[in-house]
Amino acid sequence: MNYIVKFAESFMNLFQSGADTFIGMMTSIVPLVLMLMVAMNAIVNFLGEERVEKLAEVSAKNPVTRYLVLPFVSAFMLGNPMSMTMGRFLPEFYKPSYIASQMQFCHTSNGVFPHINPGELFVWLGIAQGVIDLGLNEMDLAVRYLLVGLVMNFIGGWSTDFITERLCKSQGIQLSKDAKTVV
Repeated sequence: MNYIVKFAESFMNLFQSGADTFIGMMTSIVPLVLMLMVAMNAIVNFLGEERVEKLAEVSAKNPVTRYLVLPFVSAFMLGNPMSMTMGRFLPEFYKPSYIASQMQFCHTSNGVFPHINPGELFVWLGIAQGVIDLGLNEMDLAVRYLLVGLVMNFIGGWSTDFITERLCKSQGIQLSKDAKTVV
């Protein structure tokens, strides 16, 4: 009987832990993301959606600006997860590639720019502590991680373009590459 009682208590503790995590998110990350969304929309409305769309249109014209410049600027200015919203201004064809590049950048920039992805800072700090324990400079690692990350994010974004193209062909789907046209 004790085993059944302990199992039931453990089972309920699992749900209590989930509920505590949920309440923690509702009092921390959810309001933060909501305020970032309000700020992003306010900036877009203040600047004018036409100007933001023009920036995205110019950025969409070549892979360097699409997968290096735009992800860097949006991550640096908006942080994770708000930086993903800049993809809404890109043509439909490039949205999967932008998201692939953007999500990777939010991780690889954490050592140099911890404000971009503070939710995963503990991962970087754990790695950095190991480097410090070896007597090495953690900023050297952070800069290398950022630079390698930029290259890999670019490759990830650009290769996703080719994958998207193949999937569209195989499924008979046509996605617009023009910022003004949504298919």
